[in-house]
Amino acid sequence: MNKKIIIFDTTLRDGEQALQASLNVHAKIQIALALERMGIDIIEVGFPISSPGDFKSIQSISKIIKNSKICSLARCLPKDIDVAAESMQSAKNFRIHLFLGTSNLHISSKLKKNFDEIKDMAVSSIKRAKKYTDDIEFSCEDAGRTSLDNLCNIVETVISAGVNTINIPDTVGYTTPTQFKNIIDTLFHRVTNIDQAIVSVHCHNDLGMAVGNSISAVEAGARQIEGTINGLGERAGNTALEEVVMALNIHKKSLHTFTNINFKEIYKTSKIVSQFCNMPVSSNKAIVGKNAFSHSSGIHQDGVLKNRENYEIIDPISIGLNNCKLNLTSRSGRAAVEYRMKEMGYHHYDYNLNELYIDFLKLADKKGRVFDYDLEALAFFKKQQNIEEYFKLEYFDVQSKLSGLSVASIVLMCGSKINIQKSTTNNGPVDAIYQALSKATLYPILLKKFNLVANSEGEDALGKVDIVVQYKSRNFHGVGLATDIIEASAQAMVNAFNYIWKSTQVDKELEKLHK
Repeated sequence: MNKKIIIFDTTLRDGEQALQASLNVHAKIQIALALERMGIDIIEVGFPISSPGDFKSIQSISKIIKNSKICSLARCLPKDIDVAAESMQSAKNFRIHLFLGTSNLHISSKLKKNFDEIKDMAVSSIKRAKKYTDDIEFSCEDAGRTSLDNLCNIVETVISAGVNTINIPDTVGYTTPTQFKNIIDTLFHRVTNIDQAIVSVHCHNDLGMAVGNSISAVEAGARQIEGTINGLGERAGNTALEEVVMALNIHKKSLHTFTNINFKEIYKTSKIVSQFCNMPVSSNKAIVGKNAFSHSSGIHQDGVLKNRENYEIIDPISIGLNNCKLNLTSRSGRAAVEYRMKEMGYHHYDYNLNELYIDFLKLADKKGRVFDYDLEALAFFKKQQNIEEYFKLEYFDVQSKLSGLSVASIVLMCGSKINIQKSTTNNGPVDAIYQALSKATLYPILLKKFNLVANSEGEDALGKVDIVVQYKSRNFHGVGLATDIIEASAQAMVNAFNYIWKSTQVDKELEKLHK
């Protein structure tokens, strides 16, 4: 019979500890609601004794969350336990999560006690917590480095004291999957009352093994996995829940397990957490990274177009994504180019695929990545490759004041004509020069993306500005590189305007073809 794996999320507790600034109550509520929609069984919403703000946010979340169970962390101290219970009084049901160091290192150097004193602290804390709720979880902090004899001893002790869930954390990400599986196996074989509690695991990613350790623990009999969305957390982070639940789902037949997770909410929840926490998701992050379902190799693109299962073990739609993405680069094959032209509405008889592909490879080698408007230009206005840029920025000057007022003056070559423009704005120097350029080109655009990256270090570091602008419902990409941020921004916009101009020439050519 398949067994349910309980998913315990600690994004709002362990995950928040890794942020440069604490989340406000509104942000925490929005994340908690997203976690509830995703089907998280237990949401650890904070450590209430740590600050009045944490206490307040736990109170607010407790009033709102109805389907997931609320949990708060507490040290094995009377005041911690009392405050944790008070913070969750409005919750439909709640759990108190106690933790105490059990490794020799933690006991001697951090707690300054002996093992018997640790056991006494644990038992008395459990008794106090049971005055407020029957749902008690106990964590053996640094279990990964605790001797097996001591670990079995304290696990048996706290279960006898009334703990429902016993958590085995690899607090510093020390173990390998084989070692961690052996720890869980040992508990099941040596602890006589282990069947009276759920065994949980909380793994950190210091050696990049948090998800692997969690899965190996499930193989050994663990029935709760703790982690965070996007793997947020102390140092290298925690078990990434989106990864572990998808791994459980992919291998559910061999693992004989299931979860209550609503998989279609995974991608949306990841984005919400990333935005509120101001923690961008790495492009190559498993499951939710922007490249997770992108394909650049021509062989892979051809295989995916024939049958996506050739190179995808997860259907992106299953986690809330609409489609896979084919990045058009010099590694792309004819099949990808033809597919993209079809996606844009063009038929095979509208253009010559062989000629287009040859020109595409030349441009891809120069540019790195080819966009939709590039393909159109190559297919219907081949001459555009070799012509000079229509717009050239000859001169610019920007004056800014502390009041926020910025004035930009530009001299722009538009073909063979000189266009001089001036713009004033309260939105800073970059906006001022963008407004002036827009007036000069007569292209009303909407800035959709602005990204600045330092390509080197020191005072002569090059700043790369990467932008996306929208013109007539189409997106155009522009890049600028300079030691001066304003200059790099201006170059990026002129670059984008040149692509817009080339696109308008393509449209004119297409009109001629259809006449």
